Amino acid sequence: MTVIDVRDVSIRYIVGDFKDIGIKEYILKKIKHQYSVKAFWANKDISFSLRQGDMLGIIGTNGAGKSTLLKAVSGILKPSKGKIRVKGTVAALLELTAGFDKDLTVKENTYLRGALLGYTREFMDSTYQDIISFAELEEFQDRPFKQLSSGMRSRLAFSIACLVNPDILILDEVLSVGDGAFKEKSFKRMQEILSNGVTGIIVTHSVSQVREMCNKVLWLDSGSQITFGNETEVICNAYEEFLKTKELPQNEEQIYEMSERYILRKEEEEKLKREKQLAKAMKLVKKHQADA
Repeated sequence: MTVIDVRDVSIRYIVGDFKDIGIKEYILKKIKHQYSVKAFWANKDISFSLRQGDMLGIIGTNGAGKSTLLKAVSGILKPSKGKIRVKGTVAALLELTAGFDKDLTVKENTYLRGALLGYTREFMDSTYQDIISFAELEEFQDRPFKQLSSGMRSRLAFSIACLVNPDILILDEVLSVGDGAFKEKSFKRMQEILSNGVTGIIVTHSVSQVREMCNKVLWLDSGSQITFGNETEVICNAYEEFLKTKELPQNEEQIYEMSERYILRKEEEEKLKREKQLAKAMKLVKKHQADA
């Protein structure tokens, strides 16, 4: 069953100087036909579909349009062109600490976020202790949210999203929150969620996370779709080669070629690494023999 279907989606931002010049100057410029705005396309003709249980990794450098696309899929932004169809409840972690009230306590904020996600009081009552335990905030339940560190706030937001029961989970750079132990726990939790049939979308700069977690990949660059498919290793290889060479593929054939170049380059790097280690070891042996 198709859970998310994105077809020819483009998202445009209007960039103008109205807020800077004020209403009086705006009217004068309009009368004189001197007022102008610019259109900036954050996403251009993006298309992909996900079935239940799919995990999509969206990759691309800064400014590629990844976060904007997530906001559109989450229903926060309306596409300027194209259509997005989503079936099921969505839990989106786009800005981790958005939606919290700094003056409320940790407990009150947990219930508030749950309500915003559409969950009942009864459900939150039954889940609350698990959320607080996973976030490792048992000793901070009655403290004002503003007293928490940024890491604590992020852990709470992640825990609420991942311990409720969404059909679709959307994450924007959130698997890097917390210390090493919490990152590992978060990663394992994501794997459990996916094994239960939840459909996921993740934006991350960690290509290794995409390789480990995702069965589909969408590569964006400057708002345009480079490729989308289920050959995760091939696309990730090509993307890492792009990060090295800054050369974008123009078609699917070039993506495969870049993947092969990446594999050959990594093999050569490993060979050089082994040779250096061997040379270092031989040097130590000779030194030991000379000292003897």
